[in-house]
Amino acid sequence: MKENASSLVIPAHVGIIMDGNGRWAKKRGLPRSVGHTYGAKTFKNITRYISKCGVKYLTLYAFSTENWKRPFEEVNALMKIFRQYLIDSLTDFRDDDIKVNFIGDRSAFAEDIIKLINDTEEIAKDRKGMQLNIAMNYGGRDELIHAVREIARDVVDGAVNISDISEQTIADKLYTSGQPDPDLIIRTGGEHRLSNFMLFQAAYSEFYSTDTLWPDFKAEDFDEALRVFNQRNRRFGGV
Repeated sequence: MKENASSLVIPAHVGIIMDGNGRWAKKRGLPRSVGHTYGAKTFKNITRYISKCGVKYLTLYAFSTENWKRPFEEVNALMKIFRQYLIDSLTDFRDDDIKVNFIGDRSAFAEDIIKLINDTEEIAKDRKGMQLNIAMNYGGRDELIHAVREIARDVVDGAVNISDISEQTIADKLYTSGQPDPDLIIRTGGEHRLSNFMLFQAAYSEFYSTDTLWPDFKAEDFDEALRVFNQRNRRFGGV
């Protein structure tokens, strides 16, 4: 009998690379946009389940800095889905007490999307439950560039000495400042790479890949990832 989440050690922070929406739709002879629509439903269901499992921080990779290179029709469909999600999120997760935060460069989005992002964060800011980070127009390298620029400004302003710059100095300038690094990163869709996701934070994260495409990812799939995570011996570079 498989263990369920209630009998396992729960990681404080989980990151998920939600991959496979397009392939899920293609397997069914449907437009890729349909896969993204079903993926959005999984997004809501899994977020609620992970929150109930006791995870304190969840970061979901929704749209990368590289995703703008996709066909115009697909990007346009994704923007429509984002708009609807953001409209829904003004009430979503309220009963779950989930706090919503967006990480990435939001300046590239249309003004109405930026306003919806800001409104969603404002409404959720006083919630006490799980912290949900939604990575939109996010890239790990872009995040590091952003952090370096912020540190450089502090050096110029005399707030920081170059000799005092440390790992913590960088961590404090990341979008996830104040949050623990992810203990577990899950990737759906069968690929085995980070794809520019949380490059600094993932230094000692446990990585779990599943062939399950994101729209098909369910609670039992997350439980399996937890089971494997519990079998890992995390030494953080030690013996």
